[in-house]
Amino acid sequence: MNTRRDFIQKTIASMTAVAVPFEEKSIFKETESQTDKPTTSGTLTLLQTTDIHCQIHPHDELFWENEQITFRKTGGYPQIATYIKKEKKKNPNTIAIDTGDMFQGSELSVKTQGEALVPILNYIDYDLYTPGNWEVFFYKKGMQQLLGSLNAPKVCANLFHQNEDGSRGELVFQPYAIINRLGVKIGFLGYTDHLVPRRQPPALSKGLMYTKPDENLKYYVNLLKSQEKCDFIILLSHLGLSQQLALGNNPDIEGVDYIFGGDTHERVRKPIQTKYCKVVEPGAFGSFIGRLDLDIKDGKIVSESYKLIEVDPDKIKPDAVVSKLITESEKPYRAHLDKVLGYSKLPLYRYFVVENTIDTLIVDALKWKVKTDIIISNGFRFCPPKNIEKNGLAPITEGYLYDMLPIDALVRTGEVTGEQILAWLERELENVFAKEAAKRFGGWLIRFKGMEIAFKAFAPEGEKLQKATINGQPIDINRTYTIAACEREGDPEDVICRLKGVKNPNSLDFTLHQAVTDYLKEFSPVNPAPRQSAKILDGPQTLLSQVWGIDYQFV
Repeated sequence: MNTRRDFIQKTIASMTAVAVPFEEKSIFKETESQTDKPTTSGTLTLLQTTDIHCQIHPHDELFWENEQITFRKTGGYPQIATYIKKEKKKNPNTIAIDTGDMFQGSELSVKTQGEALVPILNYIDYDLYTPGNWEVFFYKKGMQQLLGSLNAPKVCANLFHQNEDGSRGELVFQPYAIINRLGVKIGFLGYTDHLVPRRQPPALSKGLMYTKPDENLKYYVNLLKSQEKCDFIILLSHLGLSQQLALGNNPDIEGVDYIFGGDTHERVRKPIQTKYCKVVEPGAFGSFIGRLDLDIKDGKIVSESYKLIEVDPDKIKPDAVVSKLITESEKPYRAHLDKVLGYSKLPLYRYFVVENTIDTLIVDALKWKVKTDIIISNGFRFCPPKNIEKNGLAPITEGYLYDMLPIDALVRTGEVTGEQILAWLERELENVFAKEAAKRFGGWLIRFKGMEIAFKAFAPEGEKLQKATINGQPIDINRTYTIAACEREGDPEDVICRLKGVKNPNSLDFTLHQAVTDYLKEFSPVNPAPRQSAKILDGPQTLLSQVWGIDYQFV
């Protein structure tokens, strides 16, 4: 009777008997003579988009050339799809990456809860994603479902589930990914903005916990370098250029070659060399694609080149599949998207750090509607420009209103003292212009009407505000003033636009959209010229970036 041991021994013997003749057929010689060995020489191309904010069509884009504003058409997901697919077909060793803010920024996204973007992104065939600060636009569950619907991996090493007791749970996404091409092993480590609970309405990120990158940066860089033996490491980041530059000077990042950044919509045309790595960021709204080419010889990187590709819809043919996807997804909402609410006599934009026409329009509308002493609008960056047309006017459609204000929040009023306002202004100025890059928030200076300030952006902390008046009079620290701004879901009742301790807060029965729509109905065409309500004393009023003191200029 055969035992189990007898059976195993006989099986091994039979396998050996078969294997010997097979080996005698010169399997080793055939391997040695093969001519289809893995290619280890060529070009490895990395393409990056970021901060597209659901801008699926070609649109007006603002450029600063010869010390003045100029506009030209850029962008469009059909054009981006054509470029990426063409490059991948031409060179299979092409890796496409998006570093966040994919699902917030348009009426179509709001109406479809972000779902309209999923088939477009999957068709484009990105290889990796990192979540942006606005990926929580549809709350935690929405973020998980939308990002989970994307085919490619998501990497983020500082975004965790929050347990019911408030403690930190597991990572929401994998912290890193590794891709091998041309004999080169590339490690991709992801980080998103740890300030999301402060920058976005707090309710959006409920159930999530963010940590500063430097809490585990050194661990993961060492893991990729020493354990995984990566030849090249790229940090995929949605932290903003200032934070990314600070990270590039942090010893914990030593071993990383590049930071592919996002969040602040900066256009880095030449990689910025920090102490330990290079930093790039490819603008916003799909107007540009960042391109890094690595020349490989015998499995070794011998040279590299980087450039910013302008997505020119006149030169890049739209992809038919993506165009059809867009047409079908917009069809139920076409009438709403195209409905003209009014006109502006000036181009609408949001690119300057201190004042912009879009926010002048918003505070003008609120001041007319609410009539408090001060009107406040957050320093948002999203929304592509809108240039005037042949008739000398820029049409403001319902779709564009959603581009300007994707969250149709209620308007909230309250009362604060002059002392509170002055302290708050100093904090807001520091958020934008802090000397230490790591202390800068990602947004622009807050906008307002009814109040005028003069400030020194580059003065020490606590000394930036030089002058502040309300209704033409110096702010009285003992006087109580009325304010109005948008309600941020999840904020305590006594907080308005990060200003704490507000008395008699009151959420009104109309929204920002209603205020702007009513204002345009009454006063169109409007003339939202910036009035220098905030005047910078130690820099140009046309400042286009928070970043200073390095070889970089926004153009």
